[in-house]
Amino acid sequence: MYELSKEFRFDAAHTLNRAIETESSRRIHGHSYRAQVTVRGTPDPETGMIVDLGMLSRLIEDARQALDHHFLDEVEDLGPATMENLSAWIWRRLDGQVPGLACVTVFRDSSGETCRYFGPAI
Repeated sequence: MYELSKEFRFDAAHTLNRAIETESSRRIHGHSYRAQVTVRGTPDPETGMIVDLGMLSRLIEDARQALDHHFLDEVEDLGPATMENLSAWIWRRLDGQVPGLACVTVFRDSSGETCRYFGPAI
């Protein structure tokens, strides 16, 4: 069993309604994000790959372009622009298209925060 990950970066703005640090969160502000898509599986005996990285790159690019330099409050089906919702949104964008999709991780490196989503509970 192997795990293979591919990362991408995006910058985006949002607002957030929260219990603490409310004033700065409610104003439009932005972050630089890094996201990691991880697939799990065994390599295909013919190709030697779990997933074709070219195909994975194309699918990830579609998700990245929908987020990069966008106002996240306006991204369809995202909900409040939390790291939790971002990781689940990226998962939903790739689910069914990426064989062996194992998890999606969103990082905000500047603040040392990470959120990992493993898909819906069964």
